[in-house]
Amino acid sequence: MMFELIFIFVFATTLLVTGLTLMSVFGALALAFLIMALFGMLGIVLKLLPWLLVVLVVIWLMRDKAKAAR
Repeated sequence: MMFELIFIFVFATTLLVTGLTLMSVFGALALAFLIMALFGMLGIVLKLLPWLLVVLVVIWLMRDKAKAAR
């Protein structure tokens, strides 16, 4: 919910600062897309963080086991 509010404020500010020409609207849309894409990627990483940690622990244990076998 907070990310959507931040998005609305940033988008409105961008439109107000750049003006309402066609190029500035395209610029605002590109900036809005960039911001939402970054927040989306951050959300996915946070959602998958426990599984990423499990994978890292398994890889660490497998390397340790392979090193001990030598």
